[in-house]
Amino acid sequence: MKRLLLSGLSVAAILMSGCQNPSGTDPSEGYGADPKLPAAKSSLLPTVNARPAVKWPAGAAPVAAEGLKVGRFAEGLSHPRWLYRLPNGDVLVAETNSPPRDAKGIEAWVAKNMMKKAGAGVPSANRITLLRDANGDGVAETRSVFLSGLNSPSGMVLVGDAFYVANTDSVMRFTYSPGALKIEGAGQKIADLPAGAPNNHWARNIVASPDGTRLYVAVGSNSNIAEHGLEVEKDRAAILEFALDGSGRRIFASGLRNANGIDFEPVSGAMWTVVNERDMIGHDTPPDYMTSVRDGGFYGWPWSYWGQTVDARVKPANPDMVAKAIRPDYGLGAHTASLGLHFYRGALLAESWRGGVFITQHGSWNRDPPSGYKVVYVPFAGGKPSGPAVDVLTGFLNDKVEAQGRPVGVIEDAAGALLVADDVGDIIWRVSPK
Repeated sequence: MKRLLLSGLSVAAILMSGCQNPSGTDPSEGYGADPKLPAAKSSLLPTVNARPAVKWPAGAAPVAAEGLKVGRFAEGLSHPRWLYRLPNGDVLVAETNSPPRDAKGIEAWVAKNMMKKAGAGVPSANRITLLRDANGDGVAETRSVFLSGLNSPSGMVLVGDAFYVANTDSVMRFTYSPGALKIEGAGQKIADLPAGAPNNHWARNIVASPDGTRLYVAVGSNSNIAEHGLEVEKDRAAILEFALDGSGRRIFASGLRNANGIDFEPVSGAMWTVVNERDMIGHDTPPDYMTSVRDGGFYGWPWSYWGQTVDARVKPANPDMVAKAIRPDYGLGAHTASLGLHFYRGALLAESWRGGVFITQHGSWNRDPPSGYKVVYVPFAGGKPSGPAVDVLTGFLNDKVEAQGRPVGVIEDAAGALLVADDVGDIIWRVSPK
């Protein structure tokens, strides 16, 4: 497949493409178990509508749903992306960003400027910071560097005394002492991860199986629709499985263009993930989604989306793989960039917020008008989604449609309040009952 080469004229067209005809479709039509799938409108040029990052004014905050309030658990961080809670209640945050890119040329220049505009142009701090709220007032009064010298770290998980970190290119294991403010001693690389140039979709999430015997790592694709060839997609667009020592690597599930948040539904024990779908076939198709993940399952990328809907741009076609594609469980709207996923297990929030899943939507860069830029909740019953998505936090875009913040990681703290990492606002928000 040919790589898209851009002339100076087409660069100008890309930079102006935010002025193309906007969508007239309600974004909510892309949500739910049976979302609408508008016909594909293939284009050589993507819509570029990244919202300028301006950060939050002093004292400002997202708008919480009725019955909830939101406060600043921690602020002044450096591009906080992913969160993890240790058994003693300490909260870890990965302060991270994409690694330096070697890619050159017009495409790389466009991507760099788009990311800078959207607030993602800062260098990666490459560290994990520990936040402690010892007095339980909802604000972390202790902050310490837990780990540093990492390589665009993202997911974290503790199994026994082994603390695992998913760098963009490797899985690292460190020894953790309960209550420690920092990791002492060198870590061990237990597995390499795919990270070949240009290493698109760089963030890696890592979780452990509920019984603590296996590790799972989400690795996004290296392209939009494999336009650089399938050879650079080896073990990508997949969730990989490892033994705790890094051995026994295998593909657990594939065809997942860019899976991020992973969690296990408490009733059924099934793995669920959120996935960012492909670009450049319209404002409203296909939807990003969340889905249960089957061992050995194939979910369509790059040849099809939402089950057997063929992407005619992908050459050569592969009808055998299309026939195997599993239809996702729940649409999350086109281009919402849904990243974080967390099943709520606490009891602090009202009954209407219990048992289901919270999802962070980082926000579109290629839809007009923009979509996402919020946190939503999807109720579950019997291990399956049971109703429409409900807004939990909104207001990340201001009246000028500028990005004050963009939500990424989501967990609950020891008390059962929700914590949300905001990588543009450099804040961890805490959502609790009003």
